[in-house]
Amino acid sequence: MNKILFINACVREKSRTLALAREIMKSQGGEVTEVKLEAENIRPLDGELLAKREELIARGEWDAPMFRRAREFSEADDIIIAAPFWDLGFPSLLKIYLEAVTIPGIAFKYTKGVPSGLCRAKSLKYVTTSGGRIFQDFGYSYVKALAEGFYGIEDISCYCVQNLDVECVPTEELLERLTIIK
Repeated sequence: MNKILFINACVREKSRTLALAREIMKSQGGEVTEVKLEAENIRPLDGELLAKREELIARGEWDAPMFRRAREFSEADDIIIAAPFWDLGFPSLLKIYLEAVTIPGIAFKYTKGVPSGLCRAKSLKYVTTSGGRIFQDFGYSYVKALAEGFYGIEDISCYCVQNLDVECVPTEELLERLTIIK
């Protein structure tokens, strides 16, 4: 069975991004594991966490609890990220999560100094919505760069609906307004 990892970076109770992502997931088919970032106990890397992470990597202790999210990420068949468009990017919780999963030896390896992906995922779908026009999206471009350059995922798409507040688009019409960017 297809293992879908759904990374939910939506924090609003009635998130339009989340509604759109759930509609997209309906067409996927497979076993979905949801990681609701707001409920996860993740924190940014500080000196202490970084030292612990580097020590575990050096010893090859890939089963350490600290790497649970990285293992789950690298073992997924498909990945869907729901992240509303905020301040030219995405909520900071997603950046912290990506730090937690971008582990050499689990998500990627270095071969002659160049990262090579170890993730099993065939596709990564980045789902976002915005109240206004997205004139520069550093969020999707960041995730796409990680997926291609580190994780080894080749099929990367952005599912986007924008101008929702400007044009007063009801949630029921999200799929009709969907733009897919490769």
